[in-house]
Amino acid sequence: MPPKKRSAVSPKSGAKGSKCSNKDVESRLSAEKHEDKDTGFVALCMDLMVTDAVCDQAWIMWKKVSEAMDKIPDTTSHYRRIWGACLFLVVTDMGVVNFTFSDILKALDLNVKQFINLLRMLDVNVDTISPKVNGVLSRLEKKYNVSLALYQRFEKTCKRIYSETSVTKSTMRSSWLMFLLAKGRVLQMEDDLVIAFQLLLCVLEFFIKRSSPADLQPLYKSAVNPPTRTSRRCTGKAKVPSQEMDMQLLESLCKENECSVDEVRNIYQTSFSAFLDSSRFSGSQELPEMEDLSKEYEELYLINKDFDARLFLDDDGTLSPELMDLEMTPKKIQSDEEQTRVPPQTPIRATLNSIRQLRVDLTSAGDHPSDNLIVFFKNCTVDPSDEIMMRVEQLGQVFGQRFAQAVGHRCLSLGKQRFALGVCLYYRVMESMLKSEEERLSVHNFSKLLNNSSFHTSLLACALEVVMATYAGNSFRTAMSSSGSGNGTLEELDLCFPWILDVFQLSAFDFYKVIESFIKAEPSLSRDMVKHLERCEHQIIESTAWRDGSPLFELLRQSCEEYPVEQAEATATLSQPLQHSHTAADLYLSPVRVSVNQPMPVDSTTSDAATTLNPSTPTTKPSIQSARQLKSNSLTLFYKKLYRMAYLRLKELCARLLAAHPELEPIIWTLLQHTLQNEYDLMRDRHLDQLMMSAIYAICKVKSVDLRFKTIVTEYKQLPNTDQETFKRVLIRDSQYDSIIVFYNLVFMQKLKTNILQYSSPRPPPLSPIPHIPCSPYKYPNSPLRVPGSNNVYISPMKGSRSSPGVMTPQSRILVSIGPLCFVPNIESR
Repeated sequence: MPPKKRSAVSPKSGAKGSKCSNKDVESRLSAEKHEDKDTGFVALCMDLMVTDAVCDQAWIMWKKVSEAMDKIPDTTSHYRRIWGACLFLVVTDMGVVNFTFSDILKALDLNVKQFINLLRMLDVNVDTISPKVNGVLSRLEKKYNVSLALYQRFEKTCKRIYSETSVTKSTMRSSWLMFLLAKGRVLQMEDDLVIAFQLLLCVLEFFIKRSSPADLQPLYKSAVNPPTRTSRRCTGKAKVPSQEMDMQLLESLCKENECSVDEVRNIYQTSFSAFLDSSRFSGSQELPEMEDLSKEYEELYLINKDFDARLFLDDDGTLSPELMDLEMTPKKIQSDEEQTRVPPQTPIRATLNSIRQLRVDLTSAGDHPSDNLIVFFKNCTVDPSDEIMMRVEQLGQVFGQRFAQAVGHRCLSLGKQRFALGVCLYYRVMESMLKSEEERLSVHNFSKLLNNSSFHTSLLACALEVVMATYAGNSFRTAMSSSGSGNGTLEELDLCFPWILDVFQLSAFDFYKVIESFIKAEPSLSRDMVKHLERCEHQIIESTAWRDGSPLFELLRQSCEEYPVEQAEATATLSQPLQHSHTAADLYLSPVRVSVNQPMPVDSTTSDAATTLNPSTPTTKPSIQSARQLKSNSLTLFYKKLYRMAYLRLKELCARLLAAHPELEPIIWTLLQHTLQNEYDLMRDRHLDQLMMSAIYAICKVKSVDLRFKTIVTEYKQLPNTDQETFKRVLIRDSQYDSIIVFYNLVFMQKLKTNILQYSSPRPPPLSPIPHIPCSPYKYPNSPLRVPGSNNVYISPMKGSRSSPGVMTPQSRILVSIGPLCFVPNIESR
């Protein structure tokens, strides 16, 4: 409960930086109108200049939160912070933000990470944080992480450029302010790490060539062309326009930062020059004044109402990356992968290194079919060359337009550069796949596969996903659309999966067919990229493939019509090992609908693939049994993976919730497996975890085990790779969404009531077999290996010669892990 009322605190004149219209000022609250509320809460409302309506709604939320939370430390600062969090939630939901994000951080004496963690802690009920607020928080968090990484790299870069003088410190501050101003004005997607960093290099070039030689380090003294350089105090006319770049200087900056010169030059010519032309800095050789830059940035900051990035310059505590001590609930449990991962390089260096390595790997690949590929094309019954080239050209235009639409029209040429890299990877992987199929099947005619449009579109999309994810950086990739509805809050802001599916109008089910073969065919993929593609596959299986209109539903319908007794994956096979021998050819060319009157090959294994790849292979009419064996490989494998994923997640959640009732896990699994097999339409535009949590609650109810839905959600949030929208925004009917509790009551329970009640009878349904849990099919050649006879000592082999010793870091050499949490970088083997 709230503390006793204290004496009223005199309201401040207003949070720093906030501005309100006369109407806002008139609607500001007074203490007399809110005598029923704690005076400290009212004082905070007055500090932040919120309206009476916001004050009332935030107080209602505070009472709801305080009743739901187990314990709140009885201190003024804790109460004030929770009050502030309630105010932020309310103004964001109502869309009447009177204060900036930095304003409330300063009012509560918290940094960004602390405040976001506090908001997550307050989500004690399913509906405390709405999807709208969740989206705003995610965008703020990503923008902060990108800005922090950029500033940290900016500081290091400036130390290599400038000498230590008071003039250079002023120049550094001005250059950071100009960067913030340019980024806010010309970049449509401010949180794209690579493009923003490239723009930062353009700003640094602008300042370096206008600096005095005495202020520069030796490397940049020699890089600056003296005739184009003037001092800060120069008042004469410039001989060279300010927007003309110094290529020698730009090349030095790019080389020092391992950045692509072509891409930075592109950003300069399109975005930075446009910024200069639209500002008063154009045509002047003088360095802009810091006060003027700060004033112009202030206007942008007050419009966006997010955090004030100028505060990085002052080491302001609100932008500190340290979490410090604010824990009021247990931390989210990390996955084994997250616990054992070596601390990464700085985000920008890691991303730039990955981009550089991708370019090195694709040096030998061309953006046109190789001679070997052309031979494969000519061996086809129908030569696919012209269609392939035409498709690549058409998809390239679509990709460029959508990239420019998302990032900004000035970045169209950047999109073309990234597409060109994807095409190189597409042709290389295609050639590798065909060579493997040739060896496996001893055939040379791949006409059906190479004339399959879905195969090519999926393969190109996968190659582009690798490129886009590499540019996004491992620290900033975001898997969205967790609800499967395609309405993820960050989808429009993130160029990573499933963005590429929407660009190419490609079904997730078709995309999934190529992932495993793509990974096997491209050995140069980094471990992080393999894990990213594996997460894409998981996202497809759990939600994206279940979007309305997916071909998966048509396959299931046909399967039920053809085999009313048998299902997509017979339960008897669940305990059998999952064979990872299916290739893309098997999945794209496997039968969709099998009829006993349709001629099919006698052998249902190798001859099936050989026949679909080579249409000249003799065929004969099979028996009914052999026809049944030829059900869609893609559907069968998909359901095997679905069942195994569902069981693993269920097992982990049950271990947390029902440790005292282990007998319930197989019953819950039986209900969930029955739902996925017989009531698969419940997955339409929904998420696998929504059905899993509903199944847990249903069985606990009929077995009289006291388990509240709130408890299930609380434990679910602690699992790795979960998204709040999974339980906050569930499809009810006809584009209407609500919480998972409403979904359970109105949809799940109504659909499965008869089946659920059977588990309370003396003769319940037979239990489903437990799925066989295989190792991951994705091999990591550089993964740490367990030392024989030891449980906690691992060694990882030296990486190949792709990285020269000169550019290697401790993270890219042999590592020794002693114990679960201790990481010691070892010296390079000699």
